[in-house]
Amino acid sequence: MQEQDWAQVVAAATRAPSIHNTQPWRFVARPDRLDVFLDRERALPVLDPSHRQQVISCGSAIEFAVVALSAAGFDGDVDLLTDDADPDHLATIEVTGTREATDEERALAGAIERRHTVRAAFEPRAVPPELVDRLQDEARFHETWVKPITRSEEEVATVFLISRAEEMEQGDPAYRQELERWMRTDPGAEDGVPVEAVPGGDPRARPSNWLIRDFVVGQREQRDFLEPGDPDAPPPEVERPTVVLLGTDGDDRYAWLQAGRALGRLLLIATAAGVAASPLTQALDWPATRTRLQSRLSLVGHPQMLLRMGYPPETAAGAVSGRRPVGDVLRFEPA
Repeated sequence: MQEQDWAQVVAAATRAPSIHNTQPWRFVARPDRLDVFLDRERALPVLDPSHRQQVISCGSAIEFAVVALSAAGFDGDVDLLTDDADPDHLATIEVTGTREATDEERALAGAIERRHTVRAAFEPRAVPPELVDRLQDEARFHETWVKPITRSEEEVATVFLISRAEEMEQGDPAYRQELERWMRTDPGAEDGVPVEAVPGGDPRARPSNWLIRDFVVGQREQRDFLEPGDPDAPPPEVERPTVVLLGTDGDDRYAWLQAGRALGRLLLIATAAGVAASPLTQALDWPATRTRLQSRLSLVGHPQMLLRMGYPPETAAGAVSGRRPVGDVLRFEPA
């Protein structure tokens, strides 16, 4: 492959979602392969001390690269964590041949530019069950399972743990400082979370039973969570998104990469079907609430990502998180 071909593949890979839009990846391209590395300089030591969520982010970037490579007419094999000398060398994508891309591959590649995180309330209509079934089938290819949160007791437990984790995070000055470092007010910012992409108002006051992360907690007056039935509590729930939990049998870097690859493909399939998503990861940020979620849902395995999915309102086409230039994350080396 030519340098411009790899540049296009990496441009697609960098469109993958990442925790706080930290974009914690580096790429090295040779004519026949692309190596993917974790960039520790973009770490989140408070929120993600084990790098679990950033490795998941890199897994999504790997899958976006594979999708772009396939749509360009190339076959590729992916090897994960084969470099014992460098634990941050996460994957190698090797080009093994050329062929005609399928319509499905082109459709998924076309979804890369359209996909973005939607934090606004979704329209009150359900995601088709057949789409959820397909997401479950696709996840299995990457040794990942998808569990829809549908039973009332599971939903109550998950909502409670998300709210509890959000409360813990809001009360942690170190967490708030780290969060504020990744907020961006410049519309041209190349990383971080743009303020324009965060819905206005307190997330706890929105008409939904699922609490999104409060990115501007340090800029508004603090108040306690209100009990149901309190006259000042949020209005009755209106938004009823589909919520799915992605998990793996193991809980090491290999499992995190596989979860990220599954997440990347699921997001592109959903986008191609007109469905948007946003993460609900607060309960997975902290070991205590992550363990409790595992127990309360009787999971055989480890939860890696919780997604809220639905149809975005027309008004949701707002700011999209910026991306670092390809030249900042990609280096070319001779064969």
